[in-house]
Amino acid sequence: MMMEKLALRSRILLAGAAMSALLLAGAPAGAVTPADTLVEGFAIDDIISMDPGEAFELSTAEVTGNTYDLLVRLDLSDTSKVKPDLAESWTVSDDGLTYTFKLKPGLKFASGNPITAADVAYSFERAVKLDKSPAFIIDQFGISGDNVAEKAKAIDDTTFQFVVDKAYAPSFVLNCLSATVASVVDAKLVKEHVAAVTPSADYKWDNDFGNAWLKTGYAGSGAYKLREWRANEAVVMERNDNYHGDKAKLARVIYRNMKESSAQRLALEAGDIDVARNLEPNDLDAIAKNADLTSTSAPKGTVYYISLNQKNPNLAKPEVRQAFKYLVDYDALGSTILKGIGEIHQTFLPKGVLGELDENPFKLDVAKAKELLAKAGLPDGFSVTMDVRTGQPTTGMAESIQQTLGQAGIKLEIIPGDGKQTLTKYRARNHDIYIGNWGQDYFDPNSNAQTFASNPDNSDAGKSHTLAWRNSWDIPDLTKETEAALLEKDAGKRADMYKDLEKKILDTSPFVIIHQQLEVAGLRKNLKGFALGPSFDTNFVGPVSKE
Repeated sequence: MMMEKLALRSRILLAGAAMSALLLAGAPAGAVTPADTLVEGFAIDDIISMDPGEAFELSTAEVTGNTYDLLVRLDLSDTSKVKPDLAESWTVSDDGLTYTFKLKPGLKFASGNPITAADVAYSFERAVKLDKSPAFIIDQFGISGDNVAEKAKAIDDTTFQFVVDKAYAPSFVLNCLSATVASVVDAKLVKEHVAAVTPSADYKWDNDFGNAWLKTGYAGSGAYKLREWRANEAVVMERNDNYHGDKAKLARVIYRNMKESSAQRLALEAGDIDVARNLEPNDLDAIAKNADLTSTSAPKGTVYYISLNQKNPNLAKPEVRQAFKYLVDYDALGSTILKGIGEIHQTFLPKGVLGELDENPFKLDVAKAKELLAKAGLPDGFSVTMDVRTGQPTTGMAESIQQTLGQAGIKLEIIPGDGKQTLTKYRARNHDIYIGNWGQDYFDPNSNAQTFASNPDNSDAGKSHTLAWRNSWDIPDLTKETEAALLEKDAGKRADMYKDLEKKILDTSPFVIIHQQLEVAGLRKNLKGFALGPSFDTNFVGPVSKE
């Protein structure tokens, strides 16, 4: 297998024994990483596949963002827009259904094969026909395995055409095409590695579109090329000299799988790694006191919230929903459990997204909450349960909320569980209260609006399992407003529609949105150009260098 061969050639990939030592958990204190290599301590145990048509995990998104190109990419200078990547330009037909992209000339994959519109078409076709987790991002435009060849096709070598089923807001379509599932793969190379498949009722195609090979293989054109992934150990990327943009400054990047914050901090202090990626508040404080180290952070498109199941008659009372919003000590959470890793943010659209409303109207106000509970006929409070996934920051947040609810007479029982236990119960609508987080599937306001403000069918048999559905919140009017925002072509008007939705969710919803995640990283001060992006696929390492 390719991975086994790469492992045997570690002297080539890792620049000698010194580099190999970097991948060992017991690397000696005082080690210095090579001048041409970036080494990051990072919890990458979530990676299950490197195929951009299949992968939907946070760590993989970062690798994909650095190793594959797209037609368009999020504009980091203005994240309400996209900018050209492989596409030089694009047009939208008068009826709003046909998007035509012209590719830049002279593009090459890392393999040396030319990048053509046929590669783009094949990339869309394989993602849709594989029908893995991220395929819905393309499918939602009326695309299926049966029609993708006509809806996503090459007109000539440099012209790709994408036809959608409704006159959506162009910003919605383009934002979705900036997601990693739309990464362009080297069709010639992938087709050399396809495996035959016997069609069945669940999968009617006669080949796997190279999926088995691409789980560990590589067929991209990004600033770096994937050289090796060892599950639960390391990812190694090397500079792609065929890259069409500014060439990566370092020869290679290594992600070492390190789950514990304290282990990452110690390795960073010793010089065994250049960057620590999963730091908790205490370790961030320690880094701030070290003259050789610094830190950086960026808000990510993930919000943490508690939700109240409307099947519970007490939680379904509007005054009770409102009271809960006044029974969270946002300030205390922000200065303790969330310090450095989250910022208070009470609306469902994260900062940086088109239409985001930066309003935090709620503060801890027990007297106000008691007044609302009395209006609801519950002056003495009531008993209720909360399902909590064990781990931080959710456990600490739940314990804080338990204490403040108690001040208003609400007796909260915390039910701890692992991710599978809590999510299974939540998805079946069998909870009272759930505390969790929601991250964007793609960088467009619809990703969160659809889940917090839309519920097309509130019955238990409903097929659209949005967060509103999970909490039995029947909202036909808001659902219509969410659908209408998808069709508004004027970006300014579309932004205003989402702001209006956010205000209504703030006032009336069963969601108490608490904070937006801050991704943090500790780093050696000799690093230059290291920055975290607004999404997990925009943490670009190409600009990073060392002094």
